[in-house]
Amino acid sequence: MAKQHWLVKSEPESYSWTKFVADGRTAWTGVRNFTARLNLRAMKVGDLVLFYHSVTGKDVVGIAKVAREAYPDATAKEGDWSCVDLVPHKALKQPVTLDTMKTDEVTRDMVFIRQSRLSVSPLTEKQFARILELGGTKA
Repeated sequence: MAKQHWLVKSEPESYSWTKFVADGRTAWTGVRNFTARLNLRAMKVGDLVLFYHSVTGKDVVGIAKVAREAYPDATAKEGDWSCVDLVPHKALKQPVTLDTMKTDEVTRDMVFIRQSRLSVSPLTEKQFARILELGGTKA
């Protein structure tokens, strides 16, 4: 089965790329949106995930990999919520800004740009490759 590509968002003040790299692995918890939950549940081990700093920075800064598929989110006090485990793969040589993605022909139609509140969203292979190209990075 072909690998899928994703984008996750985190405010760097809450959980930054630097902290993620230092931790070496994290459970991607706290997602409380039904569409994002479905996206988490669709992730497979080995899928590549772009790490986006939201609010401050507003740029893609790194690539993660799915290390564990969806399981119950222990931070949920009620409801049927899921999380996945992510591991850092590599930093982008050059962060790719939201403004760049909004104006680029390939990336401007990404789900996360059209649905800005969505914290976990799918990317097409072409969108993923274009962000890596803009970031001067190979997967």
